[in-house]
Amino acid sequence: MKNILILLFPLAMISCKNNDSNGTTTPDGPISNPPEQPAMLSYSIISPAYPHDTSSFTQGLAFYKGELYEGTGLPGKSKLMKVNLSSGKAEKSLKLEDKYFGEGITILNDTIYQLTWQNNVVFVYTVKDFKKVKQFTINTEGWGITHDGKNLIVSSGGNNLDYYDPSTFTKIKSVAVTQAGADAYNLNELEYIDGYIYANQWQASYIFKINPADGKIVATANLVKEEEAVIATYPQAGVLNGIAYNETTKKIYITGKNWPALYEIQFSK
Repeated sequence: MKNILILLFPLAMISCKNNDSNGTTTPDGPISNPPEQPAMLSYSIISPAYPHDTSSFTQGLAFYKGELYEGTGLPGKSKLMKVNLSSGKAEKSLKLEDKYFGEGITILNDTIYQLTWQNNVVFVYTVKDFKKVKQFTINTEGWGITHDGKNLIVSSGGNNLDYYDPSTFTKIKSVAVTQAGADAYNLNELEYIDGYIYANQWQASYIFKINPADGKIVATANLVKEEEAVIATYPQAGVLNGIAYNETTKKIYITGKNWPALYEIQFSK
């Protein structure tokens, strides 16, 4: 035992010496500072809630020129809809073929883009009458989609945000999303708001605020209380999924799969 103590003492001295200068240096050079943790994104829910069709397995949510649009999923039940915000009822609806599992939607220059999950197809419609004008092939799963006014931005369930040309659906670049230096995961429904990308995390109750310039998650909102409250009143409800920004009113809305309500939400800056 004594011999062990004698051996350990010099090691302890060396260890202390290496930790000089407030732990910022080692014999191999400077120690990097740990990645900064995302801030907590506080929020408030504006009451009362708006009605939402509980048969809608929400995959995409978007406003365009003050009007609400929704894309839903599941084979045989996938739709593209224009929805009345006040009543929650569809004013216009297009059912996808039964073989397709609809996913996220976004609208750019009077054109609706709708992803499919594992069908490797992107549908393109006119916003006025839901007329299909194009169909693109994508070599990944389709989860969420938004745009920055120029390019389409797509998530495929991992941590990448893929940028596509809206006229050809040619991939332009990929941006890896990270949280405190680690890869993010399960990026789902997306919305571009005031220079940031907001993303649902599938099977979680988080909404990420992402800086598209470097892919860093700068803030996270935990909406587990809202999700639990919805499921308590309507047990058939699924996970949080759906973010829509109304540029006309500057208001943000959220909902979930088969939720009975759609909520206006205000995030902290």
